[in-house]
Amino acid sequence: MRKVKTVIKFGPSGNGESFYAEGYKHTEQAAEYCRQKGLDCYEYSFGRGVNMSEGKAVSIGDAFASVGVEISVHAPYFINFANPADEAAQKSFGYVLDSAKYVKLMQGNRIVFHPAAQGKVTREEAVALTEERLKILCDYIYLNGYENMKFCPETMGKLAQIGTLEEVIRFCKIDKCFVPAIDFGHINAREQGSLKTEKDYSDRLEYMIAELGYERARNFHVHFSKIMYGGKGEIKHLTFKDDIYGPEFAPLASALKKLKLEPYIVSESAGTQVEDAAAMKQIYNTVDI
Repeated sequence: MRKVKTVIKFGPSGNGESFYAEGYKHTEQAAEYCRQKGLDCYEYSFGRGVNMSEGKAVSIGDAFASVGVEISVHAPYFINFANPADEAAQKSFGYVLDSAKYVKLMQGNRIVFHPAAQGKVTREEAVALTEERLKILCDYIYLNGYENMKFCPETMGKLAQIGTLEEVIRFCKIDKCFVPAIDFGHINAREQGSLKTEKDYSDRLEYMIAELGYERARNFHVHFSKIMYGGKGEIKHLTFKDDIYGPEFAPLASALKKLKLEPYIVSESAGTQVEDAAAMKQIYNTVDI
């Protein structure tokens, strides 16, 4: 596996509209496409299931390695570690471990996953069950030799989902293999537009550092997009052209620089993820602290 450099990296989640408009079709082509756009990383989504041959994964990994663009994966969306049924939990373990197997074939080392949904139990019961299941997942991770990879529970945008910043940090305290995936668009959506100033971002980042330590927090994972929200939280992803919902990236860029944090920053904009990832990189590089 390639050694991952510890510097901040920017890239898209999947292929945007411009990728297909320019005549590209295959994920292998996204590697050179990202390089041409000046991007450093790429997130492949297994959102609807891990349906890929091992040969295809190796081919994708070789394409990205050849141009120096690093790759992560998003595990299937239907993971739910708070499901009371043990059979369903076993499926969730499998989704995460399959994702780890394939990102390793792709020469990457990060797996982002949604932790859980609250369901019909109390929130604390759902969080506690998720925590216990993640302890079991941790055992599976070590048994399969994946302990040096980063498994990233994600902050979630809907109130009915498990995944506040505090809950994600709680899960990451289980073991060093868990690293936060902080989706600032999700936080902003579930908190009704809470992210506006540099301090709004710094408060959350400093909380993460205080709870996990700087070395564990430094190379965390970021999803960023503007997101429409309502009373129950997230409604849909938007593009950087939105000037109503936010959040804005510049205050986060300044906070990251001041705190010397070096995450992967993945754009999840709706169709313009490549362009918006490039815009974030430009903003970051021009921020003066």
